[in-house]
Amino acid sequence: MSTDNHLLLTTKFPNIFTQHVTDAKQKLSQANIFMAAIKELVELCGDDPNRDGLQETPYRVLKAFLEYTEGYQEEPKSHLLKTFDVSHQELILVKNIEFHSLCEHHFAPFYGVAHVGYIPNLKITGLSKIARLVDGYAKRFQVQERLTSQITEAIEEILAPQGTMVIIEATHMCMCGRGIKKTGASTTTSSVRGIFAHQSDARAEFLSLLHKD
Repeated sequence: MSTDNHLLLTTKFPNIFTQHVTDAKQKLSQANIFMAAIKELVELCGDDPNRDGLQETPYRVLKAFLEYTEGYQEEPKSHLLKTFDVSHQELILVKNIEFHSLCEHHFAPFYGVAHVGYIPNLKITGLSKIARLVDGYAKRFQVQERLTSQITEAIEEILAPQGTMVIIEATHMCMCGRGIKKTGASTTTSSVRGIFAHQSDARAEFLSLLHKD
């Protein structure tokens, strides 16, 4: 790895490469091994890793994966710790939160939108915090089912609402771009807790607002 590239990595990802000298050296060694493996992969696929267009590709792939998985460098549910005492005990629904993630089985992208709703008990959080929560868990190696549950469980743990409901709609490139290659397929997952699990009218309200233009 060039000195310039190393400097860029330490600047952009200080939690990985500059926190502790010993750990940073180990991470740098792992980064070099990874980039060497990418060169081998390019050659295995049938191309020349030393040609102009591919010479910097191993570094670009490393940097991209570190960006894709930035969620490991934070505790996503900590975004919910900033709360407000507001007397509101009706549904709060944040729709169409865009996210991008990586399937842990093939490291292929999956992406879509999350719809997150909860009925407060004693406290609410900022709307942007919900989006940051989704991003924090999405930017990891994931499966959609776990991502859906993690968002729900974080809200339940930190906000202790009367109920939480999360629906995620996503397109998976491991299904659309390879294997079965069904380009129009999408996947929907849901997770419900508290009042949403026990009262059909609460779920109906969520779904009604979700599909309202």
